[in-house]
Amino acid sequence: MSQDGVGVDLDTSLGYLLKQAHNVLRAGMDAALRPLGMTVPQYACLELLAQRPGLSNSDLARGAFVSRQSMNVLLQSLERDRLVSRPDKPSAGRALPVQLTPLGRERLQAASAAARTVETQMGRGLTITQQQQLRDLLASCVRSLAES
Repeated sequence: MSQDGVGVDLDTSLGYLLKQAHNVLRAGMDAALRPLGMTVPQYACLELLAQRPGLSNSDLARGAFVSRQSMNVLLQSLERDRLVSRPDKPSAGRALPVQLTPLGRERLQAASAAARTVETQMGRGLTITQQQQLRDLLASCVRSLAES
């Protein structure tokens, strides 16, 4: 509780600390990706497509933490910039599979390096063991909340 007995103590609130970490990480990623002409959601989309080809628009939206409508707009901009391609007609069903173009892979390499630099900076005060423990603890928090 806070000093007046209302709410939570922000100094010890896990949720508040996670939000602070998220905000600082996002600011660092924004700054690192801006010179590459890329946003964090664009980078996340390209990374997802490289690691999990064939994801649906909905899966991409969930993985990049944006709405399906925002993902549609994002994919249109990536397609316009020739970083991804989609067929004019679906090969089966209604899905139009999105693929990285060679230019998209090239730009992703630069963006991934920039993102790794930010993550390395974020973990600089932690040992390798502590970094793994933090990953494990955060994954456990995600699982706990997902189960409820």
